[in-house]
Amino acid sequence: MKLLFVADPLEGFKTYKDSTFAMMREAARRGHRIVACETRQLVWLRGGRVTARAAREIELTGDAHDWFRVVATGDLALAECDAVLMRKDPPFDSEFFYATHLLSQAEREGARVFNRPASLREHPEKLAILEFPQFIAPTLVTRDPAEIRAFHAEQQDIILKPLDGMGGMGIFRVKADGLNLGSIVETLNKDGTQTVMVQRFIPAIAEGDKRILVIGGKPVPWCLARIPQGSEVRGNLAAGGKGVARELTARDREIAEALGPVLAARGLLLVGLDVIGDNVTEINVTSPTCFQEITDQSGFDVAAMFVDALEAALQGARS
Repeated sequence: MKLLFVADPLEGFKTYKDSTFAMMREAARRGHRIVACETRQLVWLRGGRVTARAAREIELTGDAHDWFRVVATGDLALAECDAVLMRKDPPFDSEFFYATHLLSQAEREGARVFNRPASLREHPEKLAILEFPQFIAPTLVTRDPAEIRAFHAEQQDIILKPLDGMGGMGIFRVKADGLNLGSIVETLNKDGTQTVMVQRFIPAIAEGDKRILVIGGKPVPWCLARIPQGSEVRGNLAAGGKGVARELTARDREIAEALGPVLAARGLLLVGLDVIGDNVTEINVTSPTCFQEITDQSGFDVAAMFVDALEAALQGARS
């Protein structure tokens, strides 16, 4: 099969931890052809099809630094690929949004895109949890400072975060004393022009912010608990958290088995659920990670499970 990965520049991959690289490596091991492009290379012209300009077909070298070599370069209509994997990292900005519309057009032309572009648009990673209130902590979404102050007065200890952040960027904790609440709200909501998410602080963050991967509607049996270090409140690996692989708890499975089939039915082949204690805090659908960390520590081959699910989805479409 020919697989097109729409991703960030290959030259910037950290192959020792990159999940897209793990997907490529497993797919190549099975004999699939690997092609890559960036979102900026997607083009549509009336009378034609959505095309990746100067897409690069690559082979993996096995070298940790010069990890790929280009074997062919050329324009490639997305509908000519067996599958298109959208793996562009956040932020979900306007250009990401426009890219999903081009990918939706490619679907109309016959391309198979994972995750489905319409579902990427419909599941913003912070706000997607609102559909599942039974699994989340007390949560407020607003750009009204008075609403935030009232929520803090009720909950006492809160987390505030922007809707478009990633890697723990822009997350603040405000305790019962309310210290700096006004300044933090001004920073995040920009004088009432931007919406903010506010949640009750969950003390179980000390045990880790768990990334639970769901592939084809089924949970990977191991998660990666990202544990805050020192005085840091954020467990994100990008914010210095320590990643520890753990087997799923009964509650983890309950959450994953409830949400997984619903999200898979919408064309979300790969989902990353962020869970603190018993609560879902985010539903990641753009480019969920932690494949290699889980595999390295647990021995469970996440990339193999993913490519199995991808092959099954493509086989199902043909039959």
